Amino acid sequence: MTQTSLPPLLTQEPQTDRQLTPKSPQPNFWSADFRQEVAALTTRLFIQLRRRPTTLIAGVLQPLMWLLLFGALFSGLPEGLVGDGQTYVQFLAAGIIVFTAFSSALNSGLPMLFDREFGFLNRILVAPLVSRFSIIAASAIFIVTLSFVQTVAIVVVSGLMGAGLPSLSGLTVMALILTLLIIDFTMLSLGLAFAMPGHQEMLAFIFLVNLPLMFSSTALAPLAFMPTWLQWIASLNPLSWAIEPIRYVYSHSTWAWDSIIFTAPWGNMTMFKAAIALLSFGILVGVLIRGTLRRGVA
Repeated sequence: MTQTSLPPLLTQEPQTDRQLTPKSPQPNFWSADFRQEVAALTTRLFIQLRRRPTTLIAGVLQPLMWLLLFGALFSGLPEGLVGDGQTYVQFLAAGIIVFTAFSSALNSGLPMLFDREFGFLNRILVAPLVSRFSIIAASAIFIVTLSFVQTVAIVVVSGLMGAGLPSLSGLTVMALILTLLIIDFTMLSLGLAFAMPGHQEMLAFIFLVNLPLMFSSTALAPLAFMPTWLQWIASLNPLSWAIEPIRYVYSHSTWAWDSIIFTAPWGNMTMFKAAIALLSFGILVGVLIRGTLRRGVA
């Protein structure tokens, strides 16, 4: 008997999971879906603020009390003692404006931290988001808006108290400097919100650095009034980098990027150097918290 050979079996390579499962698209930060996510999450934060406006009210009242009390306390100082023919209220206004923006930005991580503790952040993370970066973007937009509302209120009140208002170009510089400062410390606060184990530790950190940073800056006194060691600290304080440009546009009707805003022990600080210093500080903070934010929303 002759053996008939069977035809070879046609084998078909089984489909792999890569063929069965479509590749998820890369998130597009400029897409309509991403903008909708950011808008929805930001709206939620504003709804919380409307229901509990204590944060907004306290953020305006505290620096307003500083302005009223310190302005009254040192109202008897001779005009021009703090430089450029300014009264102390005019001198103090820039420091209080920056302190308002700084305090608001430093507290910006607390809502995110409470979302972590109460489990709401986990509910957002399991939702089919286009990008989890929308959580961070919404928090940043909310706190920047809130900080500017509080700052504008202090600018108006200080103007009514005799500090006046800068020129239109000066207001532009003020907005630029405050934006850089708010973004810098908002990023820092959001990074700490994911790094700290709970809100008690976060509040302890805020209380620890809030007033010392203010008193070690030029918010309440010029560099010339300070001992040398404190001049070094104040001239390297990010708050001073924001205070002095704003103070300069309050006392000068015209300005330039090479205008000297203060003389530090290490050299002259110009308007341009102050803006670059704030930008560099923000880049440094962004690099340091990048991994923490990725792990926090992973």
